[in-house]
Amino acid sequence: MKTRFTIVTVVLLLSSMFTVKAQTLESKYGLDSAQTVLNASLYVEMVKQKNYEEALPGWRYVFQNAPAFQKTTYIKGVSIMRGMLRKTKNPKYVDTLMMVYDQRIKYFGKDRKYPEGWILGRKGGDLFNYKRKHIPSVKEAYGILKKSIEMQQLKSEAKVINYTMEASGILVKAGEIEPEEVIDNYLLFMDMAEKQKKAETKQAKIDNIENARLNVERIFFKAGVADCETLSNIFTPKFEANKDDIVLINKILRMLNRQECEDGALYAKVAERKYELEPNADAAHNLAKMFIKKKEFGKSIGYLEQAIELEEDADIKADLHYKLAYIQLSQSKLSAARSNALKAAQLRSGWGEPYILIGKAYAAYAPKYGTKPIEKKYVYWVAVDKFKKAKAVDSECAEEANNQIRTYSKHFPNKENAFFEGIKDGDVIKVGDWINETTKARLNE
Repeated sequence: MKTRFTIVTVVLLLSSMFTVKAQTLESKYGLDSAQTVLNASLYVEMVKQKNYEEALPGWRYVFQNAPAFQKTTYIKGVSIMRGMLRKTKNPKYVDTLMMVYDQRIKYFGKDRKYPEGWILGRKGGDLFNYKRKHIPSVKEAYGILKKSIEMQQLKSEAKVINYTMEASGILVKAGEIEPEEVIDNYLLFMDMAEKQKKAETKQAKIDNIENARLNVERIFFKAGVADCETLSNIFTPKFEANKDDIVLINKILRMLNRQECEDGALYAKVAERKYELEPNADAAHNLAKMFIKKKEFGKSIGYLEQAIELEEDADIKADLHYKLAYIQLSQSKLSAARSNALKAAQLRSGWGEPYILIGKAYAAYAPKYGTKPIEKKYVYWVAVDKFKKAKAVDSECAEEANNQIRTYSKHFPNKENAFFEGIKDGDVIKVGDWINETTKARLNE
């Protein structure tokens, strides 16, 4: 009570300083300046103490009688309504919360830092959070959030984008919106994230944007609207009507690639059209992926080689070399497979898969190496060396590498056969031919 008495005393002193003049609801201090200042001081103090119930009467007076007084009315109003919701679970406070946002837009919607679009994002987010189990409310929140993004563009907050994506996932399952709308949202938000990252210089903010992007992706694929058949049904008529729209073509390919739909009729048409319009590394890569998915490896090689030649991004180039190495391994072009796998490993450090591929290439060559049966077994030593290197540089490869090690270690020469060749455990052995590597002897019993 002492705090309340002190505030009242100060306010009464201050009120005597106001010049008497005509006051209206739209005036800064509302209908009664002394009452406005008094009630504002009282409720702000209560909010600081998180005593939202006692803050409510004073806040309500200012909200109703001096709506243009200060932005704090609406900032604290949100805190009060959220606090009362936590305490009472009474849905009437959600309605009041929406009124708080609406009135803030009316009186402070032109604020440069927090304009109408920003306020709508907070309003839609709260409506969605508090009524996500009520489909009509989710639909209303979704409309508010979409309007916020339309107004804010690249200034849209990550949580507003996430709420919009999550709401669209709920609405499509409820039959309230079409799958195409969810896909359009996803593509828009992915583009926005890339542009936001490019425009940002602070690493912490870049990381936040990336985390938001990954969350949007998770929400989207959880919605279950991106199977190959649905994508084909949605995008085929769009493509047929806009075959020269490279932006649309790139969006379609991005979606189909993400869902591994490279063997469908739509992918073939779109990938070939992109290659006609823009015969660049990305276009060549798309066609290569299509032929790989169809297991037409011979046709994919030329496009992969062209993509490698044109590609400037080291990480993508590493992937291209690896894919080419994989095909060459399947065609028993073992030396070429090793060469491309090594290039892949050089371009992307800490990647173990290329070394596993090299190990498999060595093991595949073992029956052709040397003239004596025991010499053929030497190759398994260098093969296992590569599997060990794979897990040493890349822990994610450890399981596969260990499986390969167990498989091929069984083929090492035994001590009896090695004895007749004068070989002991630990001896340095040179494996020649195109392999041309030095290893250490390891003998089985």
